[in-house]
Amino acid sequence: MNFYTRKWVKPEDLNAHGTLFGGRLLAWIDEEAAIYSIIQLGTTGCVTKYMSEINFINSARQGDIVELGIKAIHFGHTSITLTCAVRNKITQKTILTIDKIVFVAVDESGKPIKHGRTEITYTDERLRE
Repeated sequence: MNFYTRKWVKPEDLNAHGTLFGGRLLAWIDEEAAIYSIIQLGTTGCVTKYMSEINFINSARQGDIVELGIKAIHFGHTSITLTCAVRNKITQKTILTIDKIVFVAVDESGKPIKHGRTEITYTDERLRE
């Protein structure tokens, strides 16, 4: 799994307990997973279909730098399934894991469409197409 995206936990990202608000982290993950899916499927018409159980393992505090890791684990005809892990950049402690996040390629009317992809292509290769 590659950890490309890093986020700095700031005061506006905290919950009432002074730790990273789970909803903020999930928003970061959904955005990162969408970007990953768009690049892998070659279309901006991607929507989140499903997220499996979300496992919060450790918390993050103000000033921490967290890394988001995303990897494709399955390509369907209209979908891509990803796995995700978030960790503390300095301590390497896992903050969160999600086994499956599914994105579906859709047309202008929101109907699923075939994307024709079957394997991971690295960002630079995909963007040159």
